[in-house]
Amino acid sequence: MSKIYISKEDQYLFGKGLHYQIYEKLGAHPSEEKGKEGYYFAVWAPNAQEVHVVGDFSGWDEQGWPMSKLGPGGIWGLFIPGIKSGALYKYLIVTSEGEKIYKADPYACYAELRPGTASRTFDLDTYKWGDSKWMSDRETRNIQNSPVAIYECHIGSWMKHPDGTEDGFYTYRQFADRLVEYLKGMKFTHVELMGIAEHPFDGSWGYQVTGYYAPTSRYGDPHGFMYLVDRLHKAGVGVILDWVPAHFCPDAHGLARFDGSCIYENADPRKGEHPDWGTKIFDLGRCEVSNFLIANALYWAEKFHVDGLRVDAVASMLYLDYGKKDGQWVRNKFGTNKNLEAIEFFKHLNSIIHQEIPSFMMIAEESTAWPKITASPDDDGLGFTFKWNMGWMHDFCEYMKLDPYFRKGDHNGMTFAMSYNGAEKYILPLSHDEVVHLKCSMLGKMPGYPKDKYANLRCGYAFMFGHSGKKLLFMGQEFAQEREWSEKRELDWFLLQNKENAGMEEFMKELLKIYNKYPAFWTVDDGWDGFEWLNADDADRSVYSFYRKDYTGKKRVLFVINFSPMWWKDYWVPFPEKCKVRLILNSDDTRFGGDGNKIPGIITPTAGDCIGRPYHLVFDLPPYTAAVFTF
Repeated sequence: MSKIYISKEDQYLFGKGLHYQIYEKLGAHPSEEKGKEGYYFAVWAPNAQEVHVVGDFSGWDEQGWPMSKLGPGGIWGLFIPGIKSGALYKYLIVTSEGEKIYKADPYACYAELRPGTASRTFDLDTYKWGDSKWMSDRETRNIQNSPVAIYECHIGSWMKHPDGTEDGFYTYRQFADRLVEYLKGMKFTHVELMGIAEHPFDGSWGYQVTGYYAPTSRYGDPHGFMYLVDRLHKAGVGVILDWVPAHFCPDAHGLARFDGSCIYENADPRKGEHPDWGTKIFDLGRCEVSNFLIANALYWAEKFHVDGLRVDAVASMLYLDYGKKDGQWVRNKFGTNKNLEAIEFFKHLNSIIHQEIPSFMMIAEESTAWPKITASPDDDGLGFTFKWNMGWMHDFCEYMKLDPYFRKGDHNGMTFAMSYNGAEKYILPLSHDEVVHLKCSMLGKMPGYPKDKYANLRCGYAFMFGHSGKKLLFMGQEFAQEREWSEKRELDWFLLQNKENAGMEEFMKELLKIYNKYPAFWTVDDGWDGFEWLNADDADRSVYSFYRKDYTGKKRVLFVINFSPMWWKDYWVPFPEKCKVRLILNSDDTRFGGDGNKIPGIITPTAGDCIGRPYHLVFDLPPYTAAVFTF
């Protein structure tokens, strides 16, 4: 065990916002001094009169362990001998006005189970990792030219433990054993975990954070979370976390007014508060705050081997007036609503992340037309790896909800996203936000009788996986969950006893299988080099036909999708050349819950002009059916 100490260089770099491993120094770390083992505690509280470490090891005595201020930057430090892993502690801060406040450690790697609010000591470095092959491969992986099919998952409600406890939570280790088996069978490439950073209220789903460096104790200790990541990696599944730098919750033990003054948030409520959300906004112009967040992103990558972060509510950071009325916000120095500090923060964050770990995914949930989200900072972009395509999601859902009679009037709703596909590097998301707050489940959005709903949804998923862009599905959508999602209950796994739901799950397995198998799906996902419409304008029949190409342009996958309840006999599909096409997926197959209407296994193009193409395919296209071919 080595001695932890904070040097003048550490303090200088932190004050400049450039100490990217500050989590190795601030917080509580195992240390040794004068032959005695214990923990070294360090906290940034620049305006405090006094800071004391209090905990269960000292009976929470206020005066027992006073800290020393290490320099003008406001970092306080103290070594306490004899403390073991798992001890509860807080910082007792005496403010400049003499008030005593108790705060959890902003850099703690472990927290007391809610409703408790203390931090816990813990030694992260004693975990023995087994994912060396994954980590080695990650160094050279080009994620843009790789399959990315993400399973968005909330641990607490994916499945409940049958132990009869009120929460019914599986531990990280128990969850790992079940999830790994499931994802291997389904062929998802990544899992995106909601609500991992510590948060006090279950109903926030983890989007109001108090412990940015602590995996939530709801499911166990940090080693348990490491085990989960380890197991997923060994099974070939990447791990993405939801990450919330846009705002933090105002609970008394958290970051708000941390040392009696606003050091993490701006003191001006017009800059430091979200009135609609009741949360605080990080003061990104302060170097120590920017450092706190950038180091946190690297911390999840380095300490927990996480492969990416989905950055929540990016638009709320970029626009000073986001969710605010006149008088509730302040213009920048140029008189506009752009948050200049947030822009620089993202450029800095993404530059450092991709310098340290080039394959690490930084994914922006950004809902506006802000330009160059995924362009390099060298090109005045923000530097994200991917952006959620919220426009595609909205247009897709609106089209799919329509009665088939009216779909021809919104036909271009499904083609519009390709007109701007080259603007960014996109992920197509059907996330938790689409299946809560009275929006219905994905199945519930579909029109028609129950059988029609399932057929519609199979067609919708086929369209999504054929469309350019990486993919994301929220848990339960893969087997057509009927109810909206609630964090209070598990998914309706009993539905898999039904033919239609079991068929939907089987369909998704097959769709994911071919998605992973054929590079045409994912090697060229931005621009037009990997996508070509054959007929984008058959609105009267509500049929779309297009094909995907790999980087050579020679290995292709053809999609013909009928979003109407009508049989189209002798349907013509424009085709570019004389070569046979081979069927690899028929969404109407009985094993998927369909009617079993047949589509020829091999079709030879017929010569003759069809919408400017020299050949055409002719076959009977069943109702609500997606047919996928290779050629």
